[in-house]
Amino acid sequence: MKAVVYTKYGPPEVLHLKEVDKPVPKDNEILVKIVATAVNAADWRLRKADPAAVKLFFGLTRPKKSILGGVLAGIVESVGSEVMRFKAGDQVFGSTGMSLGAYAEYICLSEKGIIALKPQNLSYVEAATIPFGGHTAMHFLRKANIQNRQKILIYGASGAVGTAAIQLAKLYGAEVTGVCSTANIEMVKSLGADKVIDYTKEEIDGENYDVIFDTVGKIPYEAVKKTLKKKGTWILGAAGVTQMVQGYWSGMTRGYKIFSGLALEKEDDIKFLKDLIEKGKYKAVIDKCYPMEQLSVAHSYVEKGHKKGNVGVVIDEALETIYN
Repeated sequence: MKAVVYTKYGPPEVLHLKEVDKPVPKDNEILVKIVATAVNAADWRLRKADPAAVKLFFGLTRPKKSILGGVLAGIVESVGSEVMRFKAGDQVFGSTGMSLGAYAEYICLSEKGIIALKPQNLSYVEAATIPFGGHTAMHFLRKANIQNRQKILIYGASGAVGTAAIQLAKLYGAEVTGVCSTANIEMVKSLGADKVIDYTKEEIDGENYDVIFDTVGKIPYEAVKKTLKKKGTWILGAAGVTQMVQGYWSGMTRGYKIFSGLALEKEDDIKFLKDLIEKGKYKAVIDKCYPMEQLSVAHSYVEKGHKKGNVGVVIDEALETIYN
């Protein structure tokens, strides 16, 4: 089968198409023919080993796992003898977890993994873009215990996590202010944001927020100090070292509740997102879509930032067309 692999950390050019062995499912696994995947911030950070601590878990001198890709949508081709939840022909979507491997034509996944039947009202590409932003936003909003009528500021509101956070925060009944660039204002409003701040033209000021969710690790610290309520919640969704230090220092000195780290993925969450999608309460937001052969180009685009929502990748163009 074809896969996009990398054997060393570095720029997008380290990704290249290669023929590799097709996996064989174990008794408790399903073999999925991948139709689409997506490129997220986690993908380019793993490719680049940014931060360097990535190497402690994924290989000190070179990557232990040569095939990246943490989300997918596709068709179950075969199942192991002990599999009960799925059958051949099922259309599925979900996450691969720490195993990665979605930049390929096929993948084996445990039937107990973060996977569910694909929403019928989404294409494969749309479905593949749901898990990363949806899981991340849901994890942190639940940790923050977001409540009805609370005021939440979402910084980086137009990205994969930001677009998910707007929709989910509104479902929880929160009053949402999104922060984005001029080009993305109308899109952020269309997702339900009550107010939008254009960071290129105005400062974040004049409000007292119960929760600040920084999805991109770029909110100015002075803005947090000015606008986050005492004992408010600061979610460090993509923090660097400096912001982590600022966050935890603020937790000690200003009483903020600080949440950071990896978002935990649960099987129930993917089913919850599926239910919302099928009821028309949550939608996929896609900026661009690339063919498998241009995965390195997709990585370059996502790494530069300023995208609107998600960036999809079609692995099998024929199946994406047939099954839509």
